Amino acid sequence: MTDPGPARAVTTLESRIELSAPATPEIMDLVHAMLEHLWGTCPDVSDRDRMRFEMSVIEILGNVVEHAYAADNTDIPGQEGRRFEIVVGITEANLMAHLGDNGLPTELDLSGVAMPDVLAESGRGLALASAALDDLSYERVGGRNLWDLLCLRSSD
Repeated sequence: MTDPGPARAVTTLESRIELSAPATPEIMDLVHAMLEHLWGTCPDVSDRDRMRFEMSVIEILGNVVEHAYAADNTDIPGQEGRRFEIVVGITEANLMAHLGDNGLPTELDLSGVAMPDVLAESGRGLALASAALDDLSYERVGGRNLWDLLCLRSSD
């Protein structure tokens, strides 16, 4: 019997990308490009996993950009302005994202997220992300909104 060598831990990152930037609508294109680059580093991620993970990241980030800053004045001299950080990573078993922002707090109970009425003009993004991911969490810590997204990779 031959020795298969050391076991590979499922938490070993195959690829990781980080970005810190102003939370503006224009940043969405950069995050799309960042995810495209991530897929190029790990071409074995299935199209299904890519689609559900990318859609979820973009929906959550869209909510951050649209809602967390809606009532905030970012043009105050001497103020840092509103920023977000995103870290995305791929392991053998998972696709993961961590988003943090210094935006306004939100009252949010993810256990009650559901699709809105078919005539509603908004409110689908969080429900779509929650349905597409294997785990989605939000917490407010030290004046920051923190989001963690987990997508288990399929075996196909």
